[in-house]
Amino acid sequence: MKILVIGNMGYVGSVVVRELALRHPSATLHGYDTAYFAHCLTNAELLPERYLDQQFMGDVRDIPADFFEGYTAVVQLAAISNDPMGDRFAAVTAEVNQQATVEIAKAAAQAGVENFVFASSCSIYGIALGAPRSELDPVAPVTAYACSKIAAEEALAGIGGDMVITSLRFATACGMSERLRLDLVLNDFVACALSQQHITVLSDGSPWRPLIDVSDMARAVDWAVQRKPENGGRILNINTGSNERNHQVRDLATAVAKAVPGTTLSINTQAPADSRSYQVDFSLFAKLAPEHQPQMTLIDSIMGLINGLKSMEFSDTQFRASRYMRLHALQAHITAHRLSENLRWQMCDAVTPSALSAATHINLEA
Repeated sequence: MKILVIGNMGYVGSVVVRELALRHPSATLHGYDTAYFAHCLTNAELLPERYLDQQFMGDVRDIPADFFEGYTAVVQLAAISNDPMGDRFAAVTAEVNQQATVEIAKAAAQAGVENFVFASSCSIYGIALGAPRSELDPVAPVTAYACSKIAAEEALAGIGGDMVITSLRFATACGMSERLRLDLVLNDFVACALSQQHITVLSDGSPWRPLIDVSDMARAVDWAVQRKPENGGRILNINTGSNERNHQVRDLATAVAKAVPGTTLSINTQAPADSRSYQVDFSLFAKLAPEHQPQMTLIDSIMGLINGLKSMEFSDTQFRASRYMRLHALQAHITAHRLSENLRWQMCDAVTPSALSAATHINLEA
């Protein structure tokens, strides 16, 4: 088996390559990334890319059509990956999340790739009050990020041939990674508790959020790269998470405060109702992927973050202005003239990946 992980140098990708390498030690594993967030490392002693046989550097908008020859599976994780970034870079969000994804999938199908995995999102359900949403319910994306994901799904469904395509509609990510993000609800709460010993919930805490630990996202990717068409169909859009991890925001904050002694908690009970609330039904994923179900509980994810941040001696009260917030990391590149406004590398020197093209690679074989 020969697997390509596109977007491997991100929050999720760093964990995915580790999972795939450990589960498939005889497989050939390659990564492809433009390295926007390569510097957003925790205190990992070794680079996450150590699990790869080769690391390719380049922009997903520029991957040559013949690049995919010989791969068994392609995992497309690369994305402008949350609502604030989608709002700030709407055009690039469509280019990367939607257009590049579809072109990559078409080229992969033409090259004979057997499995294509796309990291989609439960955010495509939009404002979804009432019963948990299943794959049979209508979608209602309300942000550029969510719109790009559903548009990609729809286009992927039109790709002919034999390639098995799985769009994993992930719950909200959380948990520790070698390339940490703190612009995620649970991760933010833990960072607040450790650095400030106080958590503020701006809403009344009632909104629902489905969560999935990044390690469980990697388990789902492992399932999808091997999925057969008789298990869900050749084209499958599937909610990815567990019913047990639909949580109300106030319960997340309370659990974190309890796990970090001395942490105080304030919830704005007078705030108007937050319409950004949705529960998701993950029953289909439980049925089709029984051996790859999420293993991490809420407390597991919280303790993983606590232990990871403590090992970094994390104490930054201003972490929301740090590189661990993805929008801030991109804006810092732009301010330093390393990236253009359309998020292309501009500066060629020894410390940025700007001189690296789609054909550039790093051989990581021992």
